[in-house]
Amino acid sequence: MTERGRHPTRVDVAIEAAAAGARVAADSFRSTLDVETKSNETDFVTQADRDAQNRVVETIRDQYRDEPIVGEESGRDGAVPEAGAAWIVDPIDGTANYVAGIPTFCTAVACTVDGDAVVATLDFPVLGDRYVFDGDRVERNGEDVHVSDRTEPQACTVSPTLWWDRDRREEYARACAEIVHRFADLRRVRCAQAELAMVAAGALDGTFANVSAHPWDTVAGVAMVRAAGGTVTDLDGRPWRLDSDGIVASNGEIHDEVLEAARAVDERANVPR
Repeated sequence: MTERGRHPTRVDVAIEAAAAGARVAADSFRSTLDVETKSNETDFVTQADRDAQNRVVETIRDQYRDEPIVGEESGRDGAVPEAGAAWIVDPIDGTANYVAGIPTFCTAVACTVDGDAVVATLDFPVLGDRYVFDGDRVERNGEDVHVSDRTEPQACTVSPTLWWDRDRREEYARACAEIVHRFADLRRVRCAQAELAMVAAGALDGTFANVSAHPWDTVAGVAMVRAAGGTVTDLDGRPWRLDSDGIVASNGEIHDEVLEAARAVDERANVPR
C-alpha cells in the first residue's frame, strides 16, 4: 500500500494489482473448480482466472483509467501497443499447476511504455513470494536478487519453458534430451513466469523454448532476468522482443550453450515460421 497522501507510482499499482489478483486465485486454490479448456485439452481456464483478472483490471483502472490492458482472459489478440503506456496481465500464470493443486502459480502484472517493460510484479500467493521489478532492479520479498554466476554447463540446471502442442512433441522430447545431455539437471516448472523469475534469482541457470510466446507469459519475467544481470534473446541470439520466435533466457555465462540447445530443438520443428 502507498503512504497516505502520496500518489501511487506505476510500481505501486503493479504490486497492488498483482496482490489483488493473487488473493482471488488463492481463495479458490484446491477447491472444487469449474475447469474449461481453450485451444487444446491442456490449455485450462477457470472462473478463478476470470475473477482474478477482473480484480487486477479494477485495481489498475482506479489509477490509470485510459491506458490499454492486455490480459490473457480478455479475449484480445494479445498485441501490445508500440507507443504509449499499456498494462499486461496474466491473472493465473501456471493454470495447469493451479488446477492440479500444485502451488507454483502467480498473478503477473507488467506495465510497458513504447513496448518496453518499465515495472512488473509476480505474486505467488501460496509460495509466499513476490518479485518486483521497479525499472532498475529486481527484489524478491524486499531483497535484491541476481542471476547465478555458474559458468560450467555441467553444473547448471535448465528448464524447458512454455508448451509444445501435441503435434510438436518431438520438439518437446528434443528439448528435454538437450538439457539432460548438456547440463547437470532439468526442471519442469510449467509456469513460464516462475521459470523466468527463477533464472533472475539464480535458482535456475537457464530456460528456453522455440515456440512463440504471449506477452502475459513473458514480459514481466524477461524484464526481471535482464535487470538481475541475465541475458534474454531469440533463437538467432538477438535481444528478445515481443515479436520474437522462441525465447532463450540465461544467467549470461552459459547463454551460448542454452542457445545451441534451443536451436537444436528448432531443427525438429515441423511448423512454418
